[in-house]
Amino acid sequence: VQCFAIVLLAFLHTMALPLLAAEDSNSPWGNSTKSNDGYTPHKVVYDVGTTSLDEFSFVLDRASFLKNLYEANPFDASIILVLHGAEVPFFAIENYAEYKDLMQRAHSLSLDGIIEFRMCEQAANAFGYKPDEMHGFVKMALMADAEIIRLQHEESYVYMR
Repeated sequence: VQCFAIVLLAFLHTMALPLLAAEDSNSPWGNSTKSNDGYTPHKVVYDVGTTSLDEFSFVLDRASFLKNLYEANPFDASIILVLHGAEVPFFAIENYAEYKDLMQRAHSLSLDGIIEFRMCEQAANAFGYKPDEMHGFVKMALMADAEIIRLQHEESYVYMR
């Protein structure tokens, strides 16, 4: 029993020291540490159904950052953005003047073949657009959901929202 008590006191003392030191700090749990120094490239499909220009711009930021983490290796990485929300009209040729900067950015992300844009034809129709009214760097898919399912189950893409 005495041995157990000594071990218990030593354990409590060891655990209490960091807590006592942290009480005087604005960071009672210490500082964050990195969980990973690198990532293996993968095939990723983003299910993109945004509601605003800012939200879509954020999706482009995320895809671009992931591409950079993968070190832009087209043999190991593939990122497909399946479009079916309020971002659809941004890609309409008739809206180019309004969304010129955004479309130039999207197009530039697709040049090396790692990032690809696929648009739901049904969503385009719902916004009043036909496939030939969209910019040429966008590929049309008959239905976003079916395309995402196909990419996941037939081509082993990882799903991202």
